Amino acid sequence: MTRPPAGPQTLLRSLNARAILEALARRGPLTRAELMGETGLSRTAVTQVLRMLETGEAVASAGVDRATHGPAATRVSLHPSLGCAAAVHIDHHAASVAIIDATGRVLAERTGPFPAMGDLSDRVDAVTALIGTALTPAGGPLRVAVVGVPGIVTRSGEIRDDQGPDGGAFRSALTTRLGCDVRMENDVNLAALAELAGTVATDLESFALLMIDDGLGAGIVIDGSLQRGSGGIAGEVMYLPHPDLPVGAPVLNEVVVADLALTNDRDPEAPLRLHLDAALEGDAAAIEMMAELARRLVLVAGGITLVVDPAAYILAGDAAHPAFVDAVRQAADDVAHLLPLAFRVSSFGREATLVGAVSEATAVLRETVFSAVLTRTDRTPR
Repeated sequence: MTRPPAGPQTLLRSLNARAILEALARRGPLTRAELMGETGLSRTAVTQVLRMLETGEAVASAGVDRATHGPAATRVSLHPSLGCAAAVHIDHHAASVAIIDATGRVLAERTGPFPAMGDLSDRVDAVTALIGTALTPAGGPLRVAVVGVPGIVTRSGEIRDDQGPDGGAFRSALTTRLGCDVRMENDVNLAALAELAGTVATDLESFALLMIDDGLGAGIVIDGSLQRGSGGIAGEVMYLPHPDLPVGAPVLNEVVVADLALTNDRDPEAPLRLHLDAALEGDAAAIEMMAELARRLVLVAGGITLVVDPAAYILAGDAAHPAFVDAVRQAADDVAHLLPLAFRVSSFGREATLVGAVSEATAVLRETVFSAVLTRTDRTPR
């Protein structure tokens, strides 16, 4: 028994086609019978839509399924020509790139140095070179790039960091060089979005991710939605007023780490990671450093709690290091009688931003290519 039309035939075809495209993106190659189970469509509807999508080079044969009982069935998958996306994480020292297809499968990864203080062309060259070396013909053309950066990012893609506001110049230059849509996002926000699909926050309707990557930043999720703020400033907690510091002084960044190292007779030039490793090995001076840094982070968490009251805090980046996690939990215990705070460790640690960029790039790529496919097939004569 076939389903009765639920509206204009063009709309019905589009809805059915999108359901099949989404199923293939979500599950990978499927047989017609498996597509029926995934979408609830009849065999006739699946066959008609697949014929339309094959004509439009949106799907392609993916071999024969010989694992199931009965006659062998042909599998179909998304067509490679639909293209791929680039997920990019830029920090103060390096850039990492993952090339993905519409299923979210990572096709290639590259990491290289990034001239954080260089001029615009140097930074654009660094990112485009990494993406260029990672792209493969099998992945199809590049359709979109999602780029996570430190600093404040507005809805229009403008960045404000240590070098000041860029007026959208970096995004514009990348768009021109890559020849595709470029989406900019704050690195900590992407890390928070990654946790929405991870295992640590599955039972949390609201949480704040606290990430240390040179500086301290927060990604705030309320009722399952990331809070960016009207100007992209939400989560810039490194400069929250702190009882022991002048207004405007950073609570926790590389300068603070260097000062504490000097105070505790450790190397002020060493990165935080080395101090963390030393604390884990029992170095008393490094443990003292971690205690002070953790106390500052807990005070920041207390301030956030009094405003938005998240169910828990997720520690990411260098904050997910075991030595720092222990220090944070001890500092939280010291104030638990005043303000109970719950801390968890990120599912992805230092990779959280890139994981979030991959997730966002996958979603944007699917919407971009599926909308293009449906527009094209709707114009195809029947």
